Amino acid sequence: MPRPSPMNSSRRRFLIGAGALAASATIPNALFAYTGGSSRLVVVILRGALDGLAAVPPYGDPDYAGLHRELAIAAPGAPDGALALNNTFGLHPSLSFLHERFSAGELVVFDAVASPYRDRSHFDGQNVLENGLAKPIGTADGWLNRALAALPRGGGPAGGRGGDRAVAISQNVPLILRGEAAVISKSPQATPDVDEDLLARLADLYSKDDWFSARLSDAVQTEKMADGAADVSGMSKQTAGAGAGYPNRVAAVARMASELMRSDGGPEIAVIEASGWDTHANQGGAKGILATRLAGLDQGLKSLADGLGPLWPKTAVLVVTEFGRTAAVNGTRGTDHGTGGCAFLVGGAVRGGQVIADWPSLRRTALLDNRDLRPTLDLRSVFKAVLDEHMHVAAKPIANRVFPDSSGARPLQGLIRA
Repeated sequence: MPRPSPMNSSRRRFLIGAGALAASATIPNALFAYTGGSSRLVVVILRGALDGLAAVPPYGDPDYAGLHRELAIAAPGAPDGALALNNTFGLHPSLSFLHERFSAGELVVFDAVASPYRDRSHFDGQNVLENGLAKPIGTADGWLNRALAALPRGGGPAGGRGGDRAVAISQNVPLILRGEAAVISKSPQATPDVDEDLLARLADLYSKDDWFSARLSDAVQTEKMADGAADVSGMSKQTAGAGAGYPNRVAAVARMASELMRSDGGPEIAVIEASGWDTHANQGGAKGILATRLAGLDQGLKSLADGLGPLWPKTAVLVVTEFGRTAAVNGTRGTDHGTGGCAFLVGGAVRGGQVIADWPSLRRTALLDNRDLRPTLDLRSVFKAVLDEHMHVAAKPIANRVFPDSSGARPLQGLIRA
């Protein structure tokens, strides 16, 4: 990949490290990179592998209840039943905001979807999800970073400073945004070209909201503890990190993203993360650990939409995870690492009200390796469509640079409003 042209303005690169400003405790790393145009894109990565058969229950499949048993979500109309999407699929009852967006024509649900990865390692699965390749190794950069270099230059929101940055709100810069399109440093001493005006504007943004800063700090610290917690008595990290406060913590991070994107000259692209989806034990059905996590995700997306306000009509939000989980419940009332799962595309720019699923069924003979939902849609087909229709990246760099080994994954069409 050719290197980007030299930067004339230091505001085109910026990474907050520990001690960079008062908010550094709440933003361990915030990466800014050059972009162009006025569309807004948020990528939400659910780390740990979301159970797509719970998030998007295929209640109309006759084999669903028998496989997922006590974890299965009942049909719409039953107590704690699914929120209907159509005659086959619904949403988990904790996803009320997403269901509202579906009814408003702002949500596309993808089912039986997966990256090209077919093994079941979190580490490798997340690498494939973020590097955009067919294998977990082979590149040190991410597909969204490669897309940054191919975005149209110029444009930007009226009244702003060009809207020319992307931000990763994360404990560490995620692979999806690593690469040559931005200069990355983990130390303020190693960022001599930091834009002092940007630092001042961000510091001012946080100083005006003590509640926001405190909640965001809590969110980051709780995620660190959840990620670092060891499994205890067969309980997953999800169990160790779950709690009644989780929805507020996710909402705080989402609110931060919206505040940054709405700030003067703020980023057009944001990547945020939510961990704790590895539900090997005591997953729960309509209520329980997973339901709490889904409620947190739903509340976070609502906070993002509310915070973006007038930017929402030009926003698309991708919600993805590294792979799905097993079709059958395991011996500890959870699910194990699987393959096919679900993804979401939501936003005011989205042509929603659609469920896109070439459903393979949950018959035993249709399962992958006799255990997993068989994927029938490559996630890269979704990514390509969003980059093409929403971010206006040209077809040639998408095919040759961003997703270089993906000729079989044709971009979907009609996901974004004209």
